[in-house]
Amino acid sequence: MEKLKLDLKNLEKAFPDNFTQAQVAKAKTLFLKKLAELAHTFYEGKIQTVPKAPVPGFNWFNVWYTPGVSMVSTNIRDNNDTSFALSNRANLVGVVSDSTRVLGDGDCTPPGGLGVMEGKAFLMKYLGGIDAIALCVDSKNEKGENDPDKIIQFVKMAQPSFGAVNLEDISQPNCFKVLDVLREECDIPVWHDDAQGTACVTLAGVINSLKLAGKKMADAKFVLFGAGASNTTIARLLITDGVKPENLILFDTKGSLHTDREDIKKDTRFYRKWELCETTNPNKILTMDEAMKGADVLVSLSTPGPNTIKPEWVKAMAPKSIVFVCANPVPEIYPYAAKEAGAFIVATGRGDFPNQVNNSIGFPGILKGALMVRARKVTDNMAIAAAHSLANFAEKRGINPENIVPDMEEAGVFPEEAADVAMQAIKDGVARITLTREEAYKKAKTDIMHAREMTNALVNQGFIKQPPEGMLQEALDWTVKQVSL
Repeated sequence: MEKLKLDLKNLEKAFPDNFTQAQVAKAKTLFLKKLAELAHTFYEGKIQTVPKAPVPGFNWFNVWYTPGVSMVSTNIRDNNDTSFALSNRANLVGVVSDSTRVLGDGDCTPPGGLGVMEGKAFLMKYLGGIDAIALCVDSKNEKGENDPDKIIQFVKMAQPSFGAVNLEDISQPNCFKVLDVLREECDIPVWHDDAQGTACVTLAGVINSLKLAGKKMADAKFVLFGAGASNTTIARLLITDGVKPENLILFDTKGSLHTDREDIKKDTRFYRKWELCETTNPNKILTMDEAMKGADVLVSLSTPGPNTIKPEWVKAMAPKSIVFVCANPVPEIYPYAAKEAGAFIVATGRGDFPNQVNNSIGFPGILKGALMVRARKVTDNMAIAAAHSLANFAEKRGINPENIVPDMEEAGVFPEEAADVAMQAIKDGVARITLTREEAYKKAKTDIMHAREMTNALVNQGFIKQPPEGMLQEALDWTVKQVSL
């Protein structure tokens, strides 16, 4: 497995010495994109179905299938909740998307999201011990418009097959309605990772960043650049966890959010944004130049590209400022530029820079915790519990301005997070079954280690092939050529 590893944090060493910092940053992005294309072509995707039961003899197909399985069907018919014990439903997630907002690429058509959704399923299995399947759906109605009601209907129809549903890459404003309706009307957790997942991990990073800066949540001044699903949910969780609404200002493409924004008030599809217009920015500050003066924390989830956040805005922030620039695949300002402008802590959504604030450390543990107690929903309290679990885990092993949250390589974080989420689900009254924290922790740890060991065994026995010789070099050569043009 050693040669499969990619040292992203030191990737710049592979590029020519005469590359500028900007060229190195661009080269990292291009290299990862090209390597992804080559690897996905070689493996024809990255997810497959593997049985979890043995075949001691072919007569066992009479047990796994007909006629024996009839008793399983009738038991579930008489009590639907037994489906969690008699099938894989208790550990199965449907990753649902209409692919209308895929990372930084926008509308990629329904099948265009398969790479991301399979990636989500891959991470769930390896990091959370969860089985998952990609479900990219066509949400267009007869008028050719993307219709949130079609996604809602699809998920409600499919929910008997799953223990939870992960919504992904659905454009706004549809994403607001889809999540809010399904959270209330489904009998299983419906989780929007772009919104709730990003908010959870961002909150964890903010908690530890403020500790390092010696600042308190209730006193800090926040600016959120971008007012889509991610930042509006981040705002909600920040306020729930102690940020004063009057200390928070959000910006969308038309300016700051405040009670004079009649365009938002009139368009009822953006009701989540209007709620924030009513509660934040009471002084109606209009510009980023003004908002950033003395700001303690900037959270940007906006247009990808290194010129979206201006260095002069960062310079205007308070001492020991905290800058989260998490657009993918390119942050709104590169970390080196933000540091040059005076930022104390800089976080991005990428693993090739310090402080990756990425959903990958959130959703595997959160969904595992919800699944283990067969929860009916993921509450905001569960997401906040996960954020504090992540922050506490990192603090116990040591944090610094270049390392504020755990990363995917810290396998121990996921069972801790899952157990804390499971306990919060029980406390919130949304769990079907009750476990002790120790039981939840042990189960999560066992399932996660099983998934990792199974993957390693498949590689070691040749059922999963090693990547071909020269793949990394081919991606590197292509990248250098593109950047040098």
